[in-house]
Amino acid sequence: MLDKVGATLGKWEQTGITGKLYEQIRGKYDMAINQYNEACAEYNRQLNAYNAGLQQYQNAVARLDQGSQAYRSNADNLAQASKQIAEKQNELGKAVSQAGKQVADGVTQLIQGQRDIDKAETEYQSKLAEFNAQKPEAERKISEAERQITLAEEKIDNLTVPAYSVSGRREGLTSQGYRVYMVIEGIVAKLADIFPIFLYFVAALVTFSTMGRMVDEERTNSGTLKALGYGNADVMLKFTVYGFAASTLGTCIGVLAGHTLLPLIVAHAYSAGFTMPDIMLKFHPWITMAAFALAWISAVVPAWLAASKELREKPASLLLPKPPAKGSKILLEHFPPLWNRLNFTHKVTARNIFRYKTRMFMTIFGVCGAVSLLTAGLAVQSSIGQIGNRQFEELIHYDLIVAEESDTNSAQREEIATTLKGKTVQSSTAVRYEELSKTAGKENDKQSITLLSTDDAYNFNEYLTLRDRKTHQPQILVNNGAVISERLAEMLNVSVGDTFTVNDENGAQRTIKVAGISEMYIGHFIFMNAQCYEHVFGDQYSTNAYMVRLKDHSNANTERQGAKFMKLAAVRGVVQNTTQKNMVSTIVGSLNQIMEVLILVAVLLAVVILYDLTNLNVSERIRELSTIKVLGFHTSETTMYIYRETILLSLLGILAGYGFGEWLHRYIITEVPPDEVMFDPAISWIALAAPAIVVAVVLAVLGWIVYRQLETVDMLEALKSVE
Repeated sequence: MLDKVGATLGKWEQTGITGKLYEQIRGKYDMAINQYNEACAEYNRQLNAYNAGLQQYQNAVARLDQGSQAYRSNADNLAQASKQIAEKQNELGKAVSQAGKQVADGVTQLIQGQRDIDKAETEYQSKLAEFNAQKPEAERKISEAERQITLAEEKIDNLTVPAYSVSGRREGLTSQGYRVYMVIEGIVAKLADIFPIFLYFVAALVTFSTMGRMVDEERTNSGTLKALGYGNADVMLKFTVYGFAASTLGTCIGVLAGHTLLPLIVAHAYSAGFTMPDIMLKFHPWITMAAFALAWISAVVPAWLAASKELREKPASLLLPKPPAKGSKILLEHFPPLWNRLNFTHKVTARNIFRYKTRMFMTIFGVCGAVSLLTAGLAVQSSIGQIGNRQFEELIHYDLIVAEESDTNSAQREEIATTLKGKTVQSSTAVRYEELSKTAGKENDKQSITLLSTDDAYNFNEYLTLRDRKTHQPQILVNNGAVISERLAEMLNVSVGDTFTVNDENGAQRTIKVAGISEMYIGHFIFMNAQCYEHVFGDQYSTNAYMVRLKDHSNANTERQGAKFMKLAAVRGVVQNTTQKNMVSTIVGSLNQIMEVLILVAVLLAVVILYDLTNLNVSERIRELSTIKVLGFHTSETTMYIYRETILLSLLGILAGYGFGEWLHRYIITEVPPDEVMFDPAISWIALAAPAIVVAVVLAVLGWIVYRQLETVDMLEALKSVE
């Protein structure tokens, strides 16, 4: 029975399909075989003992005669051995019977197991096919996971200790919009501190002349009132009330416009680059009171002064026309070589200029004020209008700075290199890029300074032009110093040969020597070569960024490519020129709107001042002009007789306005720009030509008006006596 079971298990094993059931049956079969072998071994031992006892018995029988006692002993031993043999044979029978039963059970389990094996074989073949189908993908994932583990280990090995910094709202990553807003607010505040003073003095000049002219025109009426018994106070009350009423009405209109129109213009300038809530118009009582007080001073006081001076005369004198100003020897007459070369009309013009000194100074100051405002406004527009083009077309030729992470691995660096070779990139060069800082500036802010270092100074010029702003002399990178931007040099008050300190990204102070100052309008920059970098920072030079030039330099493409680089795992950040361009565009746009209002006001002032002074000059000297017409002067000659004075005085006013406008322009471009922006100090030819053209046009129009007025003047009416 056991042999059949063993043969069956042998065939099963030869099929190669074994499992848990086979192992269980095989274990029970081996157990039964072991028990059977043990029973056989025990049987053989007992059989050997029996044979030995039988031999002893035979020997005992042979020696029976030697002693009955030994015979009995041997007989007992023999009986005991026979008993043991019988017991072992009984145990052997039981073991064989039990083994047979186990084998039978095992055969039954074997049949059931064969069925399970067939089922398992089918399932095995199905799973094997599924395994073979998924094996390539699994192997690929395992390979990729192993590669990622290798890269991660390399990245961990390259990790550095992080550095932390504390920044205020003017210095953090989100400070750009806040600082630009504060810049524009500062621009408006500083312009509000300057231009109202100019405008007030120019307006006061016009008001002074107007009120004085009104008192002169009312000279006869004042004499009549005094002759009728009115006191000086009563007569002066007429002029003071008129000045008070006119200035109050004008101030009311100005206060209304100042509280509504101008704030809306300024708010529009703000809204050009910001999302702002609706402006809240508020009433400013102290400013309003100051406006009324200044208006009354400029209108009432000159009327009172002029009237009080005139009313000192007797009524009989007041009833007569005001005598012309007395002539006197002028300064030019003390220089015969010059004076003798002048013709008659030019001598008359020179005498009349110094004869009416008040009108001379009023004309010069009035034109000077208008021209200075025009020059400053146009010069500021020119200074800010070109800095964007100069910065990003003439000086900076790269579009992006792509900064690497410090813990990049070879695969990530290869990814960046592949992107840099893309069809949208024109060229790129590896540089050392760091963000340094320095606490300085008007508000003592933490200034961000861009450090760019290269070991290829020859190709560096393809991405940046370093030159002196005035001479355009190229700035060369040397081993013992750095080239810094002009705005940074002004802010730190350093020049070539000086040294200054900055803080690196870890907060350590570094001392840098200034080897050159380069033209740069937006941002703070430090440029150095690799040897200078190693000397300043004490570290081996290595690149960590790329300056990138794109084929398409538009803002939209620059932002698109910057976003593409930011998706790379090895890229720490991307510095885009569009950020600085947008900041400058916002500042320029806001300042341009304010300058446009200023220019418009300056033009209107020029028109009002020249018209008022010209009309005043003609009105006061109508008898004189009528006299020279009677003497045979043509209308054009008569016009130039009086208008030549205005032209000469206007020329003097223009020259003075250029000087004052240049000072005002210098003040604005120095005080108004933020710490990281420099306006171009140069004054364009338009800023000089436009004011002269405006004044010339106004003078030409007013000259034509004067010509028409003198052409139709009634000479007899003007010359008749009033006695």
